[in-house]
Amino acid sequence: ALTSFVFQDSALFTGSVLDNLRMGRPDADLAAVTAAAKAARCHDLIMSLPHGYDTPAGEGGMRFSGGERQRIAIARAILKDAPILALDEPTAFADPENEALIQQALADLMVGRTVIVVAHRLDNVVRADRIVVIDGGQAAAAGGHDALAETCPLYRDLIDRQAEVLRWRLPGHLSVAHK
Repeated sequence: ALTSFVFQDSALFTGSVLDNLRMGRPDADLAAVTAAAKAARCHDLIMSLPHGYDTPAGEGGMRFSGGERQRIAIARAILKDAPILALDEPTAFADPENEALIQQALADLMVGRTVIVVAHRLDNVVRADRIVVIDGGQAAAAGGHDALAETCPLYRDLIDRQAEVLRWRLPGHLSVAHK
């Protein structure tokens, strides 16, 4: 009861969206559920469904994209209100639009909690108080983003590789200069 988990491939269960949201807190009233969904940036999505919160989630949540399932899982964690939050690659299956919404929801969810984030994408951890760099199953270094960028070659390499990926372009793609 002290920990909420949001996994990289959040599954939804047979039942309604409301049933899925209430999993960690079955006695939650609709106002609390709605507030959690709004905080997780999924209330509008849910309200666009044929029966709103009473819409069946579909087996495994197949009605929803990966990013939408993540936002519903985040709403579930918000509703549970546990003091410890564990996130496993929270934006792994999100498209850019859902990723932005997930990042906003997580920023709110993290306030006042102990949060453990497992991530390869550095944008999920750069604001953390303490980052632990794991190499070969062992802690190689720990500290804040700036300190690790200066003192940990493995972390610096991760930063450089992610920057390189952001510069990739398809062959023949012409960059358009913005004025």
